[in-house]
Amino acid sequence: MISRDQDMSRSDNGLDALRRILRASDMQTKAIALAAGLTPVQLRVLHHIAAQGQTTATRIAGHMVVTQATVTALVNKLCDKGMVERRQSQQDRRQIAIHITDAGRQAIAQAPDALAERYVAGLSAMAVWEQAMTVAVLERIAQMLDGAGANGPAPIGAAPAALPGDDDPPPIGKRVQ
Repeated sequence: MISRDQDMSRSDNGLDALRRILRASDMQTKAIALAAGLTPVQLRVLHHIAAQGQTTATRIAGHMVVTQATVTALVNKLCDKGMVERRQSQQDRRQIAIHITDAGRQAIAQAPDALAERYVAGLSAMAVWEQAMTVAVLERIAQMLDGAGANGPAPIGAAPAALPGDDDPPPIGKRVQ
């Protein structure tokens, strides 16, 4: 049986590992902002558009598991910086296609290696069983932290799920603010 001290030590070690991951992410954010003037999410959108040649906000939202409103805001910022442009789709005139510009390609070239790229390189260097275990643990941690239900996590930018008791009326005599 595991003692309470051993259990706390594991929790502390896990929290330290999470802090190191968050710190690496924060440092990467600052490095990308300094080198390319972008956030990591904007850079990820640029990479996706560059890989596709052209795409739509709906496809980006599906690929990144975010809301279309979030993608629209990201693409607006990238358009303002001259890194992407919107054009009417050649295949379907009802759709607006998003294209990367030369400035967007240059920003990708100038940006430091993304944390995601280092993760992919490190993961691919692992044995297949170790990859599966690592991904399973990361998915489990993400589930613990985002409060995902049976349907998985909500897209980033979506309204948070209601907590138990959110539907309950306020106690009698209490004002609702």
